[in-house]
Amino acid sequence: MSAPESSLFPLVKLQAVSNAHNEWVALAFELSPESGDPFQAALTLLKTPDVFAALAPLDCILPIPHPLQLELSQLESLPASNVILRVPADACADAAVQKKLAGYADAGYRIMVDGVAGMGATLCGAKSLAYDASLTLPPVLALVGQPGPHLATGMGSEQRIAECAAAGFSWFTGDFAMHPPHDMNAGDGTSRKRLLALLGLLARDADSRELEVLLKQDPALSYHLLKLVNSAAFALSSPIHSFGQAINVLGRRQLQRWLQLLLYARQQDDGMTNPLLPLAAVRAAHMEALSKALGWDRDQQDMAFVAGVFSLLDVLLGMPMTEIVAALSLDLDVVMALLDRGGPLGELLSLVEKHDGAGLAKAGIDHETYWGAQLQAYHWAIQVSRNI
Repeated sequence: MSAPESSLFPLVKLQAVSNAHNEWVALAFELSPESGDPFQAALTLLKTPDVFAALAPLDCILPIPHPLQLELSQLESLPASNVILRVPADACADAAVQKKLAGYADAGYRIMVDGVAGMGATLCGAKSLAYDASLTLPPVLALVGQPGPHLATGMGSEQRIAECAAAGFSWFTGDFAMHPPHDMNAGDGTSRKRLLALLGLLARDADSRELEVLLKQDPALSYHLLKLVNSAAFALSSPIHSFGQAINVLGRRQLQRWLQLLLYARQQDDGMTNPLLPLAAVRAAHMEALSKALGWDRDQQDMAFVAGVFSLLDVLLGMPMTEIVAALSLDLDVVMALLDRGGPLGELLSLVEKHDGAGLAKAGIDHETYWGAQLQAYHWAIQVSRNI
């Protein structure tokens, strides 16, 4: 792709939308300011071959800042069952907007009002409300007046999610996964030491027997590993009952990758899924896909995957990254990336974290390649979440 064509392709950040059990239910499209009309930019992205199949079964929430400019012909290529049109509350006061959106609602497209619109939301055919509930809640009537699901944005903690759920919200976005409860990431000392020991064995490509011994000491991790190899993802003709069999089925390389992710699969004290799991999967897969696009060799791609999946260990374990790295035998490039975002691997990790257009240009990655890698990463993360 030439430079002018690349600059025209939009840069997007996908914001995961979770339910009250930390399970992903939708993806909200957040376009960079230089992308122009957010909806037109989203249309460009959604014309990617098999994009809805890649993101299934999640819904896609698309920003519609100027509803009057929206035409039904623009929506015809989008499956109504998977699309939610997010419109600003202020626009719903316009009678022309109400008529147009009500028609789209009749055609099967769901309308989500961003903010409190009162009667205008009803006249637009809106079913749900999106609201920044980080500090305050909307009026009760704004929630009960529509069937939902209602989306609470700006969630910074699981406690705030619980408060919003009690108020009537059932979908949530925010950086709450990066701020787990103190009693969750502290863990008990024995469990944390076992995790670090397992990570150390993986880092030095230890013998399968050593891994098996340590796995037997961790019932939760053992359960998730056996559940994984017996899932539909592997479609085995007969069930796997032992760790040795699981190791043989997965193979060394895949075993390492899945175990790195399974570290995030431990349920929290309340029994809910750890929200860090799909985030770690996205980072790891996105890093690997981008490194492949850059022409890095297989070993470098593996290191990119490791850097991505390990980049959230400090959040998971409630420990400084310096202490975690000191306990592991990691490649120097991975260490530099994790501690300082240094070196080519660190620059790539920083890019995946920030979705920075300037960083893309510096790395020599065009927007379309970045979107393809991001799409691939989310597809894999969705499958991981469903199989673990």
